[in-house]
Amino acid sequence: MAAQKQPTVGSLAEEYVRRDAEAISPSLTRIYPFVMDHGRGSLVWDVNGQQFIDFTAGIAVTSTGHSHPEVVQAIQDQAAKFIHMSGTDFYYTVQVELAEKLDSLMPGSEPKQAFFTNSGTEAVEAAFKLARYATGRTRMIAFIGAFHGRSMGALSLTASKYVHRKGFAPLVPGVTHVSYGYCYRCAYNLEYPSCDVYCVKYIEDTLFKRFVPAAEVAAIFVEPIQGEGGYVVPPPPYHQRLRELADKYGILRVDDEIQAGMGRTGKMFAIEHWGVVPDILCLAKGIASGMPLGAIVAKKRWMTWPPGAHASTFGGNPVSCAAALATLRLLEGGYVENAAQMGERFMERLRRMEANHPSIGDVRGLGLMVAVELVKNRNSKEPAVDLRAAVVQKCFEKGLLILGCGMSTVRFMPALNITADVVDEGLGIFEQALIEAENAAYRVLRE
Repeated sequence: MAAQKQPTVGSLAEEYVRRDAEAISPSLTRIYPFVMDHGRGSLVWDVNGQQFIDFTAGIAVTSTGHSHPEVVQAIQDQAAKFIHMSGTDFYYTVQVELAEKLDSLMPGSEPKQAFFTNSGTEAVEAAFKLARYATGRTRMIAFIGAFHGRSMGALSLTASKYVHRKGFAPLVPGVTHVSYGYCYRCAYNLEYPSCDVYCVKYIEDTLFKRFVPAAEVAAIFVEPIQGEGGYVVPPPPYHQRLRELADKYGILRVDDEIQAGMGRTGKMFAIEHWGVVPDILCLAKGIASGMPLGAIVAKKRWMTWPPGAHASTFGGNPVSCAAALATLRLLEGGYVENAAQMGERFMERLRRMEANHPSIGDVRGLGLMVAVELVKNRNSKEPAVDLRAAVVQKCFEKGLLILGCGMSTVRFMPALNITADVVDEGLGIFEQALIEAENAAYRVLRE
């Protein structure tokens, strides 16, 4: 089961990379030439037959591992019955059953209702529209570092990299961004807890008093843990303070759990770590183990839009719904608990690395949503952008797939059923890659 230590690209992979460049949009972001052939659990093989450990899970999507037999069986069984019958105009059992399940899982005792989409971006778009319709208000608050998607409404909420927005203005008006609770890089040069969570107080004391009327704000869109922004875990009172602020001014709280939800943090939804109940929950990625599916689940009292106000031809596709129901059975059957246990294993090992590697500025995460932020100097906290790129590349060369996020963060988001031996082997590869990248960086500095 061990990953090969020195995979090479090889002629077949090179050929597909060349063909891809000719046939597919250049807007996609590939950082190393991995061309997948097949996968099982947390192991994947490329078209050259090379084996890799996968710490990406298709960007936190294959929550039950690659091609889990129970998910595959659910997909095959549903496909043999029927593949499509649009839920916009017709009824089918598997969509109703999944909606009922998601409604029951969302935190809070109020009745809920679900709306299905094809992706996380579409879920955010639906939440954006619903928040405006239900409240009669137009403005939104989002956060610097947030990623909510790339379609126009979702992009207007996104603020993690300028390249997402460059060339697409004007965006949807009425969105104001404020700093997230990123204590390692506090935008206000304060320290927790003496700051008294000033990043939330700023919204009321400055934003609402000077240029954004609170009475015009429909919703606050927030990730319980920022994903693309750097796997940032906010301070303990942060989400409760945001909830209190929203309640004070009649503002909806929309939780984007697209990356953090579906068991990834050791609870079904990340917001459960803070005991906060959202008004609207946005879901996708790990919900169906790789089948395209997204959803919003909202308190029923906010689901006020009439027939025709919003719909989707493919949203809630029956095959995807069947995969989601199988996924949820597996998550509840032990995979969420495994995510919590394996997350502790990641954190313990990474914190030991932190003591031995000056380039590791911060280790953070919950469950299997874990990250290390790499810096040039721990005192200055200057992001080590080139070092991060080198580490990611060296991991690929040694048989481990990882991805970055934020300015210089490496994130670990494997399947929720990953085993301890694979965790240990993958982290061993990561540390060896880090050592080599650090040594190369220090050689350059000396020269």
